[in-house]
Amino acid sequence: MALTCVRDHRRPWRAVTALASAALLLPLLSAPLARAASAPADGTPPRTGFERTNGERWTTQAEEQDFLAAVDRAGSRVALDTVGTTRQGRPVRLVRVGSPAPGGPEQVRRGNSVLLVCSQHGNEPAGREACLTRIRDLAFAQDRATRHFLSRTTVLVIPTANPDGRAANTRGNADGVDVNRDHLALRTAEGRAMARVLRDWRPDTVYDLHEYGGSSPYYVKDLLSLWPRNLNTHRRVHAESEALSERYVRPYTERAGYSTGTYGIWTDPETGEPVKQVAGDGQERILRNATGVKHAVGQLVESRTTPLTDAEKADPAVNNRRRVGSQLAALRGAMDFAGRHRGRIESATGRARAAGWADRGPVYLGGADNDKPDADQVLTHPPCGYRLTAAQWRDVRSTLELHGVHARRHGTGAYVPLRQTQRALVPLLLDQRAAYPLTDGTPRHVLPPVTSGWTPPDGGSTSRAASTAQPHDTVTPAPPCP
Repeated sequence: MALTCVRDHRRPWRAVTALASAALLLPLLSAPLARAASAPADGTPPRTGFERTNGERWTTQAEEQDFLAAVDRAGSRVALDTVGTTRQGRPVRLVRVGSPAPGGPEQVRRGNSVLLVCSQHGNEPAGREACLTRIRDLAFAQDRATRHFLSRTTVLVIPTANPDGRAANTRGNADGVDVNRDHLALRTAEGRAMARVLRDWRPDTVYDLHEYGGSSPYYVKDLLSLWPRNLNTHRRVHAESEALSERYVRPYTERAGYSTGTYGIWTDPETGEPVKQVAGDGQERILRNATGVKHAVGQLVESRTTPLTDAEKADPAVNNRRRVGSQLAALRGAMDFAGRHRGRIESATGRARAAGWADRGPVYLGGADNDKPDADQVLTHPPCGYRLTAAQWRDVRSTLELHGVHARRHGTGAYVPLRQTQRALVPLLLDQRAAYPLTDGTPRHVLPPVTSGWTPPDGGSTSRAASTAQPHDTVTPAPPCP
């Protein structure tokens, strides 16, 4: 595999503690740590369990529930939803933050939005703490810049994407399934909940918070980031995703005193040159890549769990504060990116969603932006669509619907065309040559006749308001595809 040259930001790091950095980034963290989770009558912001114990332990799920309820009660900027329920009966929550909190998906789709997905892996809690802190700080902030940001951008947060795994402190869910390998098959309750949010709320940017274990001396940065590498990511979405990493997430993290790198790339500690790639490929079942395939700017961030300094080894709380502090710094960069480049982001995601209706160009079944695909991994002339038998249609219908992929009934089965917003996703789900297909659909290179009405959920519209009729709003036989 050919490696792209990745820059290693090597500069003298300021001798600041992680706790001090976090306090500088978010002044609310400097308040006394002994407060309870519920907001007192004087309007003082509530505190997480992590903050109240100065990083000695992570916020429990009961504390999270009380904390979010207190933030919700405190004003009009926050609203809470339950978007799924785990096998063990725990809710998967979605927090909506705006000025005021948006009323529903249609309102959010008309504007700019950022989705934070926190703790997909239950034993990676630092990102979750950063998400909870950020929710609170956005809800209570009175500065003009934050108020302006929230008036133009909705922040959606899934604070605990894997509640059963977090309760057990395990990477997988209650069934031992890695939720971050389920964004194609959607066999888990957690994966289905996130797919529903992506489909209904259609965020412009998806920011996925994780943690990793270091490997000295080649893989020890405080925080790593990466964009969607899947080749089906629209070029403009890819460019914005890479800019988010290289121009905002990493520089903001470094300015707070933390080291940064590219996820999956080992680097020489002396020269900073790439040594080898150990992770971060283009597989579409991972959220980072699924996000790009579904036309949203995507970002993975990973804080290092491994203690390196004597202080971190002697006191786990010091290590915990450094982990959360680096996540908070990176998250601040992501929010600044969303606010500064709102128009550019919306243009890129809108252009990407519209491209599927043109039904042109290859579809990639493998490879990555730094790994040339084999010839048999490229559909140079993709089919017009895929025919499904009645049995196949019964098996995959609900999953296709969760992905926002459209089909129309054909005979006793169904026909799934490529000419739709999620064009590239269709072969990834239904072609037997794909890496992780749901079923082996029969490719059709000539469109079958229309036997029943079919209207896409977004009407094929590229307008955020979806108020202007588009050519695909009416059901007419499509011309033969190339």
